[in-house]
Amino acid sequence: MSDAELDEFLAAERTCRVATAGPDGPHLTALWFLWHDKTLWLTSITRAKRWAQLKRDPKVSVLVDAGQEYGELRGAELRGEVEFVGEAPRTGEPVPELVEPEKLFARKYFGGDVMHHDGRHAWLRLRPHTVVSWDFRKLG
Repeated sequence: MSDAELDEFLAAERTCRVATAGPDGPHLTALWFLWHDKTLWLTSITRAKRWAQLKRDPKVSVLVDAGQEYGELRGAELRGEVEFVGEAPRTGEPVPELVEPEKLFARKYFGGDVMHHDGRHAWLRLRPHTVVSWDFRKLG
């Protein structure tokens, strides 16, 4: 995909798969995400296995894909190291770098501009160092 196609695809999709690694092997989970300004924003329960694994090793692979039939398949794998942003768990403390992502995430998933903090989730930011994308619709 071109950069513009990738941005459009990642903005439209709602669910990603996050692969982490730990002492007992790989762990794969589905999460909602926000793609904004070439950055993937994830919110995770801080007591989740993925959170503990990312604290030990922040390397991650994230897959976003779509399509049912072979000729419709498209997707992107994003790799890098996550950064923990804001307090964990998130309680709503002012964090300037979360203002825009929280507003956009709330619009995408909850239909409003305000993110409600449940005291269980916190933010992860991935500025991918590697992005591999594909779009089988272009195969013809």
